[in-house]
Amino acid sequence: FWLVLPIAGLFCALWGVIIGAPTLRLKSDYLALVTLGFGEIIPQIFRNGERIGPNGAFNLSNGDKGILPVDPIPTWPFSYIPGVPKELALAANELPYKFLVYCLLAALTLFVSLRIREGWLGRAWLAIREDELAASMMGVPLMRTKLSAYAVGAFAGGLGGVAFATHVGGVFASRFDFAISITLLAMVVLGGMGNVWGVTVGALALAWINSTGLEQVGQQINSSFGSDIDFPSYQFLLFGLILILMMLFRREGLLPETRTRQVLQEPERGELESVGADLEGEPK
Repeated sequence: FWLVLPIAGLFCALWGVIIGAPTLRLKSDYLALVTLGFGEIIPQIFRNGERIGPNGAFNLSNGDKGILPVDPIPTWPFSYIPGVPKELALAANELPYKFLVYCLLAALTLFVSLRIREGWLGRAWLAIREDELAASMMGVPLMRTKLSAYAVGAFAGGLGGVAFATHVGGVFASRFDFAISITLLAMVVLGGMGNVWGVTVGALALAWINSTGLEQVGQQINSSFGSDIDFPSYQFLLFGLILILMMLFRREGLLPETRTRQVLQEPERGELESVGADLEGEPK
């Protein structure tokens, strides 16, 4: 596990650069569509990757059966720490131990994200986000900086993929469908674009809704009104409603970055022009 973590991160970062190199030449909506397209293509490759090459001699992903088993998280880094109970060595498959490791990985990822944001690379990302032309005139290499964002994001995704594989005990392409992309997008929109803490809050909120929250709320509603509605089956309908409502009433998210909130709350240019035209047309 500990050896696979950096290897998977670097492998995903490499593919992030390979995919990003041609696609980052596109702009706005076209870039988003191509990114979503790759998100659909790659799972299909792995779903049909059981027989590849001449006479199907190469098995890439074992198809829908998946790659399994995946070994549990080893306990050796913690079992040798003074004061840690020896029983920990027998708890590799226990949820508390796995969640401890996942929380440590999440905390490390948050720390690195915040440090990158405060460094020169993070400032370069922010400059490109605000104005590509101005950033280029200030000497920021646009393509290289954008590719670094793809690589860093893919590296973090690789770490999360390893953790997820140890949790479910295997790697299954069927688990990575379009609904996952919508869920991740909803987490970002709900929490607040551009703010690490906002995205974290959005991820925790939707993860709770997706796991137990919606079921618990549904049980309360069914017991109160005597209904028999299977609320968890409507979870993606709820995610869609969250996206629509956030776009209509709070585009900046729950905990947005200060700059993002200011930009999204500014009047549209068309509104300003119409107001100016009305003022010019008033009698003096």
